[in-house]
Amino acid sequence: MYFERIYDRHLAQASYLIGCQKSGEALVVDPERDIDRYLEAAQQNGLKVTAVAETHIHADFLSGARELAEKTGAKLYLSEEGGEEWAYGWLDDKSSGGSYDHQLLADGDSFNIGNIEVRAFHTPGHTPEHLSFLLFDHGGGADEPIGILSGDFVFVGDVGRPDLLESAAGNEGAALPAAHELHDSLRWFDRLDPWLQVWPGHGAGSACGKSLGAIPSSTVGYEKRFNGALKKSRESVEEFADEILSGQVEPPLYFGRMKKENRDGPALLGELPTPEKVTAVDLRKGIEAGAQVFDLRPWKEYRTGHLRGSYHTPFNNTFGTIAGSYGDPGRKIFLVLPEGVSSEEVTRVLVRVGLDRVAGYCGADELGVYLSVNEAEREEIRTTTTEGLAATMKQKDITVLDVRAEHEYKQGHLQNALQLAHTRLPAGLPNLPDETLYVHCKSGARSAVASAYLQAQGKDVMYVSGSFSDFESAGLPIISDNAATVAE
Repeated sequence: MYFERIYDRHLAQASYLIGCQKSGEALVVDPERDIDRYLEAAQQNGLKVTAVAETHIHADFLSGARELAEKTGAKLYLSEEGGEEWAYGWLDDKSSGGSYDHQLLADGDSFNIGNIEVRAFHTPGHTPEHLSFLLFDHGGGADEPIGILSGDFVFVGDVGRPDLLESAAGNEGAALPAAHELHDSLRWFDRLDPWLQVWPGHGAGSACGKSLGAIPSSTVGYEKRFNGALKKSRESVEEFADEILSGQVEPPLYFGRMKKENRDGPALLGELPTPEKVTAVDLRKGIEAGAQVFDLRPWKEYRTGHLRGSYHTPFNNTFGTIAGSYGDPGRKIFLVLPEGVSSEEVTRVLVRVGLDRVAGYCGADELGVYLSVNEAEREEIRTTTTEGLAATMKQKDITVLDVRAEHEYKQGHLQNALQLAHTRLPAGLPNLPDETLYVHCKSGARSAVASAYLQAQGKDVMYVSGSFSDFESAGLPIISDNAATVAE
């Protein structure tokens, strides 16, 4: 058996390429849209992709299952569990007409890729339709599974959050019943043999759980002993639900859009967009025509001089989440690229969150030259320190915006501060007052992208540097309560 984990660090998402070397067939599980990576990996190992499977309808990235089926004719293996509301709606909508070759899987169903058997089990909780796949390698004579592809059911050190249908997709009242379902699904996991390997769908940094580990895989036995959420599930269902639903970070704004598009049918990408090199003047004209400009330079460079109306979107592990939250699929996107960052790498991340209209890129050096001679097009972000904030608050009433997660805010926040998570700013923007906003977070990273976004939307912004832990020592009033947050 051939087995390869193909990982996207920007979205902390894992796809899997699994092949039978005897038959030359291969399966891709939970692919993203830029499918050439999987096809290349298969070809390099003498395999042909003949099957595609998904553990569930994803919310954090656009699926590449339809794309692979179009490109290769591979058979799709998808869940038929979860009810009509979360049934796949695109299986009879092949671009050339007719239906995709597919099999809908119920609990206990299986299929084969050469000598490899994949057996599906319904493990609802994270989503109603969620499947986990037990993997059998019969080529070596084994009659027991080697491991489990757990998707967003069980992670290393955590379990999938059950609130996304409510908090991201807007299904009011769905979170508590989903937590109860997750509790019951985990009883099935507890019955698995301890030596089975666990291959999850996400790693550390994903918003699909609270405390995911960075280790790429685990074993059932290890998770039974040390996974805190799994251990909590052995208590009463009510205690488990309280624990798993509390402290979850607000899902990024684009999650609802991803979930719906993956259910109804992601747009076919075809070839990866190839943005052309443009000038700084083209960036300005693009903004004037309604395009978005993502500036990927480090914060210090952006803060001290950027193109009016552009966004600060640093190219680190948060890039996909920030771009997905602030990007508009209907608008063209231009990029400002620091040295060493390729337009192809950035474009790949953008299409994974459904931002396909990547029109062009400009080098950071060229933008710098342009801004040095076109002062009217140049903006800075005003800043203050923790001490400066404290001094200002003693002199007058100001509006402080806390862009940390709501659970962080409730644990301790500046008195009278508003709260709106940085990944949900577009939804809450109309509710923010038209006055100077003093923006802070825990360490300064989230408030940096938030300050840039707010300024691009015409808000008067003051970025507060330093860490939240410095606030109390500076004499700022910190309170812990359930004060009202900014409504979306």
